[in-house]
Amino acid sequence: MRARALALALAVGLPPALGADGLDPALLSKPPVEAWPTHHGDYSGRRYSTLKQINAANAKNLTLAWIYRANTSPGGAIVGGEGPENPPGGGMAAFGGLTIKSTPLLVNGVLYFSAPDHVWGVDARTGRELWHFLWKTRGGIHIGNRGVGMYGNWLYFLTPDNYFVSLDAATGKERWHHEIASIKREYFSTAAPIIIRNHVILGVGGDSLDVPGYLESRDPETGEVQWRWYTTPRAGEPGSETWPDEYSAAHGGGMPWVPGTYDPELNLYYFGTGNANPVLAGQSRPGDNLWTCSIVAINPDTGKMAWYFQATPHDTHDWDSAQVPILIDGVIDGKPRKLIAQANRNGHFFVLDRTNGQHLVTTRMVDTLNWTKGIGPDGRPIPNAAKDASVPGTLVSPTTDGVTNWPPPSFDPDTGLFYVGTHESYSVFYLTDTDPRPQGWGAAERHIASVGGSLKAIDYKTGKVRWSHPLAVNAGGYGGGPMGLLSTAGGLLFGNDGGGDFVAYDAASGKPLWHAGLGANTSNGPQTFLLDGRQYVVVGAGDSLYAFTLPE
Repeated sequence: MRARALALALAVGLPPALGADGLDPALLSKPPVEAWPTHHGDYSGRRYSTLKQINAANAKNLTLAWIYRANTSPGGAIVGGEGPENPPGGGMAAFGGLTIKSTPLLVNGVLYFSAPDHVWGVDARTGRELWHFLWKTRGGIHIGNRGVGMYGNWLYFLTPDNYFVSLDAATGKERWHHEIASIKREYFSTAAPIIIRNHVILGVGGDSLDVPGYLESRDPETGEVQWRWYTTPRAGEPGSETWPDEYSAAHGGGMPWVPGTYDPELNLYYFGTGNANPVLAGQSRPGDNLWTCSIVAINPDTGKMAWYFQATPHDTHDWDSAQVPILIDGVIDGKPRKLIAQANRNGHFFVLDRTNGQHLVTTRMVDTLNWTKGIGPDGRPIPNAAKDASVPGTLVSPTTDGVTNWPPPSFDPDTGLFYVGTHESYSVFYLTDTDPRPQGWGAAERHIASVGGSLKAIDYKTGKVRWSHPLAVNAGGYGGGPMGLLSTAGGLLFGNDGGGDFVAYDAASGKPLWHAGLGANTSNGPQTFLLDGRQYVVVGAGDSLYAFTLPE
């Protein structure tokens, strides 16, 4: 069998290791070393590596190993999909062209990554393209794609027109596809699938129309639905009392935009839910509007909710809570605790007990927040209704972009610090739909001021900022902010400087130790791995992947 696999690998020009074995599922629960087998590197979401060949002492010697510029040409591509040859709506061109927001998987020497309508297999040693899959789309929002998931020798990804697609990892050929949501209802899908045993966990996106959000599990063999969990309650279910009526709850949004994390011991999958609909206008939906803007724990075998914590009650500013909930095994008040921590788009940092959702820490990450009356005894911010959108306009910080957003943070167990890119800014919100039952986007926003961005290191035990490093500000006065991050046992934190440089920071102090000008800010979460005895760091910026290593 191994000889046949080797022959196949050589026949299609792949590194021999790829054809030998698929993904070992045991790697998903270990810190990433010679593989990056899932979106966050492992189930914890820490984006922390125990590798230290590249460290604070020698990072200044990092050099470019290769560059891969994403090939979107149909020539030579493996083509699938049900759309026309010329897709409607401009595809990625409508969003300024291709940007790699996917964190590649690294399995058996091959990098697998995606962008809207595209998936690639690339040799991690050389940056040489091995295959390219092109999806013929029927349309949809092409704002980005977070990446692929892997089960054995099979890859999985979602398309902007809401198809769940499986490919053969060795060849890039399509196995099957299934529609998971209707493009006619303006759903669009961006999340990277997360594989837990025989479950492929998927989330949908979309908030142009008032549609329900949901998370679902599908069978990796067939793609069929195993269970579906709606992010707002159905009539008569617990939580429905936080909505004024059945219609509002059933159309209330709460999209699970970003891949979550998983604790194998507790068998719980943790993820954040999106904003409530209608967006920016809350007059038709008084109440907390559960389970929008919440951190939720789900049993992946049954789809049953174990607990929730709502970060933004009755959201009226598009501050979804889809940011990565990181699992930390730490100490609070002298006691070992299984924790979960999130840097939230609404400007707050939360720490919970992940066994039961008990609140432990809530702090403000930045000083400009002006939308709350304080923090309640349950750890939730108390919204100030005077900061809702109004006809004459209301000044609010942060903007709908949030203090942070979808780019992944990192946690380093050596320093005990949670790292996140932040941005402080102001907008004026104008209520444009004064109807008692608005639809879609019920208000308009005008961005008026930026205070700048910072890379922050937060002590998970207290929520206090240990250090903060300012980021570059462009000519228009807007600074960098949210960025994908990676920390390592070598004492390093990889991110950017807001000005187009990829940077290695000292994880303990925030001091920049090395940088490489990429011409654009990094656009995904960096990753690192050991290959043939050499440690590589790979990051995306714009339409290209860059690999760095130490000189031989």
